[in-house]
Amino acid sequence: MEKSLPPRTLGFPSFAHVSRDLPAGLVVFLVALPLCLGIALASGAPPLSGVISGIIGGLVVGWLSGSEKSVSGPAAGLAVIVFGAIQKLGAYETFALAVLLSGVIQIAFGYLRAGGIGDFIPHSVIKGMLAAIGLILMLKQIPHALGNDRDYVGDMGFQQTDQLNTFSEIMATISAISPGALLISALSLAVLIGWETRWIRSFKWSGLVPPALLVVVLGTLVNEALRAWMPGWSLTNEREQLVQLPVISSPGEFVDLFKLPRFSDITQSAVWVTAATIAIVGSIESLLCLEATDKLDPEKRLSDPNKELRAQGVGNLLSGLVGGLPITSVIVRSSANIYAGARTRLSALVHGAILLLALMFLSKFLNRIPLAALAAILIAVGYKLASFKVMAQIRRQGLSQFLPFMVTVVAIMATDLLKGICCGFLVGIFFVMRTNHHSAVTLVNEGQDFMLRFNKDMSFVNKQELKKRLREIPDGARVVVNGTRSLFVDHDVYEALEEFGTSARFRGIEIEYQNVLGKELIRR
Repeated sequence: MEKSLPPRTLGFPSFAHVSRDLPAGLVVFLVALPLCLGIALASGAPPLSGVISGIIGGLVVGWLSGSEKSVSGPAAGLAVIVFGAIQKLGAYETFALAVLLSGVIQIAFGYLRAGGIGDFIPHSVIKGMLAAIGLILMLKQIPHALGNDRDYVGDMGFQQTDQLNTFSEIMATISAISPGALLISALSLAVLIGWETRWIRSFKWSGLVPPALLVVVLGTLVNEALRAWMPGWSLTNEREQLVQLPVISSPGEFVDLFKLPRFSDITQSAVWVTAATIAIVGSIESLLCLEATDKLDPEKRLSDPNKELRAQGVGNLLSGLVGGLPITSVIVRSSANIYAGARTRLSALVHGAILLLALMFLSKFLNRIPLAALAAILIAVGYKLASFKVMAQIRRQGLSQFLPFMVTVVAIMATDLLKGICCGFLVGIFFVMRTNHHSAVTLVNEGQDFMLRFNKDMSFVNKQELKKRLREIPDGARVVVNGTRSLFVDHDVYEALEEFGTSARFRGIEIEYQNVLGKELIRR
């Protein structure tokens, strides 16, 4: 039986589960590397700016994070914002200053305890977000698994930069499948699926070898064999079918990667607008991913959202200082981390450390990894996120849960993460208002004696039902308004009662208030 997690100590990750966290960190690294490169490409930023922010997201945000399972790095959801900001500000160094300032704003958010915003998102919407990201992952990785790598790895948008969309890209790929990519991705998926069977799990060594690592090694060896014996089938850098990490041959080249922000542009209003946009959007994405990560965590630990915002702020401050992209908590990396068996945030630090070592020393070796093998890993992660079991479970919970779930799934797939969440949230709010609207007020009578009882807290959404009940009271009635069960009464409700009291004087209606909070606000 595994040891329970020790109490969290500030600044020091736990090494109690290092045998689980080290392999998980390696798996997250394999997933994160092409995503970091692809998001930098899509953002119109320097190629290695994504890797730099991935390193900081692992080593710094992972160290300070309010979550044991969340993994941070550059986010595809910010790629469009980043691309537009770089074009508007004119120089990447000026944009780096905006990233630095966004970090300062996020730290302020954390100390102002703004992290609680994630608690207002309905569970059905969070589950819809996870399912949508899972479906998008599977659909987006199909072209890479078949050898078509024109669209960057990590693109989550429906409309793509190559003028195609998620579905037309797949159709275009089917007509030009690469046999080598198909072979590698098929073998990789077979290994990943087979690793989940009881027979493989019955061997003790299966828990020591991460299947994602085995897939990467197998895919690389298969491609090297194809290069030697069947060159026409092999995957090449010329067709962008392999990892493309720039090779650093000297310490000077490594230092040149970092770009200091242009502090002289701090007075530009556009810099502050960009910083505020990145801080707000990045904070919302991080909080949503944090909430989703807690739901995926088998131990159901509750993360500290305010601490997470402060950690993200420090990460963005440092990322802007050295020329990296904006950082958020990312559900793709976080879910890969969980499914790889991570127990503590040590895995996030490990992934950041390996990214740093890879950038400095391992480029030549990593550039032989086929993207088809990495696509197979992401397809497996996507399948677990888009759990049909969860979908069926939500369907059984009724329309009030299933409709926000489905709206979130469809909206995210058709637009982007934040727009989809907003659509699901609005539908969820409709059902909340509908639920609160019903049975908030009870009206009973015996002859001309009426009792109007508040059954719950009364907000503006209950105003319609209240006025409907008040209209049912005839002239000359004696009315008792009882608020014993209500701990909160909204001002709109007081106004409705006040209007009824005014008309009651002309209709011969007597009114008595019992335990109605703030009844002194109602003019007699």
